[in-house]
Amino acid sequence: MSLAILIVEDDDSLREALADTLELGGYTVLLAIDGGDALRVLEKNRVGLVLSDVQMQPMNGEALLQEIKLLYPYLPVILMTAYGVIEKAVAALHSGACHYLPKPFEPDRLLQEVAKYMLPDSDDEEVIAEDPVMLALLEMSRRVALSDASVMITGESGTGKEVLAQFLHRNSDRSTRPFVAINCAAIPEQLLESTLFGHEKGSFTGAATQHLGKFEQANGGTLLLDEISEMPLALQAKLLRVLQEREVERVGGSKPVPIDIRVLATSNRDMKLEVAAGRFREDLFYRLNVFPLQIPSLRERSNDILPLAKAMLARHAARQKRRVPVLSAAAETALLAHEWEGNIRELDNVVQRALILAPGDEISADHLYLPQNAASKAANIADVPVWPDALPQAEAPAVISDIKELEKRHILETLKSLGGARKSTAEKLGMSERTLRYKLQQYREQNPDLSI
Repeated sequence: MSLAILIVEDDDSLREALADTLELGGYTVLLAIDGGDALRVLEKNRVGLVLSDVQMQPMNGEALLQEIKLLYPYLPVILMTAYGVIEKAVAALHSGACHYLPKPFEPDRLLQEVAKYMLPDSDDEEVIAEDPVMLALLEMSRRVALSDASVMITGESGTGKEVLAQFLHRNSDRSTRPFVAINCAAIPEQLLESTLFGHEKGSFTGAATQHLGKFEQANGGTLLLDEISEMPLALQAKLLRVLQEREVERVGGSKPVPIDIRVLATSNRDMKLEVAAGRFREDLFYRLNVFPLQIPSLRERSNDILPLAKAMLARHAARQKRRVPVLSAAAETALLAHEWEGNIRELDNVVQRALILAPGDEISADHLYLPQNAASKAANIADVPVWPDALPQAEAPAVISDIKELEKRHILETLKSLGGARKSTAEKLGMSERTLRYKLQQYREQNPDLSI
């Protein structure tokens, strides 16, 4: 829990009591005595949630909420007051508060609400890991990071091999020097040598100037050879020589350039099979595979699924400048039930999709837009409906395969969330009322039992 909670309370004793409760719950706490003080704290600190009293002077909690929504639209705010009434709570929620907590409340209730809305630390550079398998891998990685040994990182596509490579660099003695990555599969074979080793002016057609290759760019730091198994055999021999001699010769050049780099490599293939099949040089493999690290698939580290999903929600919601929605119990169950063949990359796609489909501040299982087999499995576990109430179960397809079905679900969900108000629904969807009426008529013709 590296992000802090900002407590904004003008009552000294209550502020201390709130801080004690949250610190005992494992949270880092920052304190402010009023709204203006809180804004100054937010300027200098990374915060995952604001817990603010309403009745304060000179800037009260409601005014502070308005400022936070302008400056930090993704940041969740819980308001608390002894003078809470339904009208005030509704107004606060409409203004952007994620929750309204009337005083007095028990410590357990406070911790429950904070855990529900607290942002995870979603720094793109951080490795999010709570599963024992991944924690053990990170501990091993910290130890190998302190050496200059070459590391071969393997794992399925989408498991985060480059993220682990960056983790190794950040925890090494070279962390203040360059980290340079090159995807060996993304560069045409005829350009790969020049990209890696550089070239001199006039060394080939189009070489109008001297170019420093990735090895020289990474000098003093770390070079990542991503998807090394895609490198052509002819170039593998040249790479081996560079690693052995610790010097590089540019294309068209005659003078070797000494280099001091730490080399990391990744692959989504079984490298020993690649060597056995003659597609990868055995001597280069052993030069790179001084310390092997195997990243588990997401299905093998299931305790990381929900922390990763929540971090992705926070990151993408911040980019969209919207309040971070929470995952319903059914959505969490559906995420845990899915097989995640695409690993973390697939999870990130699902999260972005859910943000598009979710009309409010809660993501339900159907907003995840997962294949029916995974959704059904989750429904059986949690005993909750997976498809929207507006769509009868008999109509639900095994897999929604076209954009029209996606549009239909989005329209019906939005209509339901706005209480059936067609004008408001059309405005939110960015279409005319006439178009909306036409589409709803089509849906009724397709299914006369549809209640819309």
